[in-house]
Amino acid sequence: MTQTTGRDAATVRLGAAGAAVTVATLVTNALAYVVPVLGARRLSAADLGALATVLALGAIAAVPGFGLQIAVAAHRARWGGGGAGRLGLRTAALTAAVAVAAAPVLTLALRLPVGLTLLLAASTFATVLSGRWLGELQGDQRFLRLAVAMAVLAAGRYGGLIVGLVLGRGPVACLLLGTLTGLLALPLLARLATPSTATPPNSATPPTTTPSDTTTGQEPAAPGQGVPRRLDARQVMTACGATLAMLTISYADLILARQLLPAAGSGAYAVGSVLTKGALWAPQVVTLLVLPRLARGDRRARLVALALILTCGAILVAASALGGELAFRLAGGADYLHLAGSAPLFAATGALYAVVFMLVNDRVATAARWPAAPLWVATVGLAVAATLIAPRTVTGVLACALAAATVTAVTMAWLVFRPTRR
Repeated sequence: MTQTTGRDAATVRLGAAGAAVTVATLVTNALAYVVPVLGARRLSAADLGALATVLALGAIAAVPGFGLQIAVAAHRARWGGGGAGRLGLRTAALTAAVAVAAAPVLTLALRLPVGLTLLLAASTFATVLSGRWLGELQGDQRFLRLAVAMAVLAAGRYGGLIVGLVLGRGPVACLLLGTLTGLLALPLLARLATPSTATPPNSATPPTTTPSDTTTGQEPAAPGQGVPRRLDARQVMTACGATLAMLTISYADLILARQLLPAAGSGAYAVGSVLTKGALWAPQVVTLLVLPRLARGDRRARLVALALILTCGAILVAASALGGELAFRLAGGADYLHLAGSAPLFAATGALYAVVFMLVNDRVATAARWPAAPLWVATVGLAVAATLIAPRTVTGVLACALAAATVTAVTMAWLVFRPTRR
């Protein structure tokens, strides 16, 4: 009875954590959405284009931050200990230095004010460095604090921008305010990540596993057992490469549609891709919550997470099949209702990539070699098929994207679940 009660309490806590992280994600997306909406009303077309371009570059430059978070979370869950401070600072400084070096090129090639490109480096530093503290909270499974930290980071990244736009300032002043609020958020994140005396780091009970539970043949170890391995740059680079691969393959079809289709077809595909991204990102809270357990080689957690993501994907695909017209009306308006029959295919592509993302995170967390290699191969295959084989229509590009997502999901599942040789 006591064991059952304990499991029920743990389930309730995990559910509350999942709800909190979901709310934090919604807050982040809402604040990110407010910026272009306000910008369209407060800025001229030229200024809006410049600000939107810099924000897109900032999203790309933030990839090392996501990689840092994954690497820190996996290492902390598996081995415990520290070592993230200096490495986080070096990662953020290196990313900012690259942004500074690229500033003259970006200024000339994209016709941007030099102030915007230089501020991009400062804002990138803050965003990447925040990955250290988010990773510590995630690895320690302090998910309620993680949700608060995510909201704080979102307020820092977008709060200054929103204030600047409300005040009617130009893009340089808006990004300056956004950079300042982003930097001010860092001490708050550090405070949230500081362990309290009542909640020591890695307080969650590690699952009972055997060496065969991992995909790499390594025995999962609870933090504090033996000599903890140090977090090094290689682990961060591996996680960054995996994050970049995940973003690349999930946006490759949209970029190909822009290159291969006429303007009307490209716009229609962009509307359909809203369904793809919705099905992709809807279950990502599951991957975030399960990552520490994946790092410890918990097979049951992996199966439960996969089942949840598949269930979420199936529901979204079924909903898009039943309400395809409504989905396209909400995503793009009445002009795109002729694509309603393709709604389940767009949703299925995103649902399969959600599975791929979880399995790639599993490979990164368990220190597998070349965890993102299948994604790069699939991206090349998608580009070749869409360019040389498929008809240059929305359906043709979509069929290639769905095939690439299917093959990648099957390949990743085989790599993760294949028997381990002893």
